[in-house]
Amino acid sequence: MSQRLIYTIGPSGAGKDSVLAWLGRHLPADKAVHFARRVIDRPLQASGEAHESLSTADFLAQRALQAFALDWTANGHHYGVRHAELSALKRGQWVFVNGSREYLDKALERFPSMVALHITAPIDILATRLASRQRESAELIAARLSRKGIFQPSDRCAFIELKNDTTLDEAGYRLLQALSQLPEWVSPS
Repeated sequence: MSQRLIYTIGPSGAGKDSVLAWLGRHLPADKAVHFARRVIDRPLQASGEAHESLSTADFLAQRALQAFALDWTANGHHYGVRHAELSALKRGQWVFVNGSREYLDKALERFPSMVALHITAPIDILATRLASRQRESAELIAARLSRKGIFQPSDRCAFIELKNDTTLDEAGYRLLQALSQLPEWVSPS
């Protein structure tokens, strides 16, 4: 049931991981939701996203063996989502994937009835958040910010636009409200 796949996208620094973590903490205990863990060819970092870390060579070898249900390249890294991370869809659960804007059309080919969740923020907020992560140089941050551009949602899928430009709580509650409008989503009490 790929209509229960929520493909989360947005510019670096928009707070995708933070908003999804907030959502995970505020859903009722009986809400059937799985947050897919990504595989990334970068080392684990104390303040970064929890992910499975692989060397670039190992990532490419596993991709060649079709180990990933979804995979893409962005910001100089390879990202993938293992098939097992999406198996919750077969059990009727909602699955959230932190994806890539550039890969949206390819993801839609595989999951044509998924929902795209676009989390964004103004460029000054993005710049501040990226700098506070201390993962990249000023040049790499500038390169990430230059990728932002104007995003045009696909008319081929349901689409949620979420501005994360105030507090995390406010963004999280707005997301819960938007999700409650989706078919089969039971609004939390």
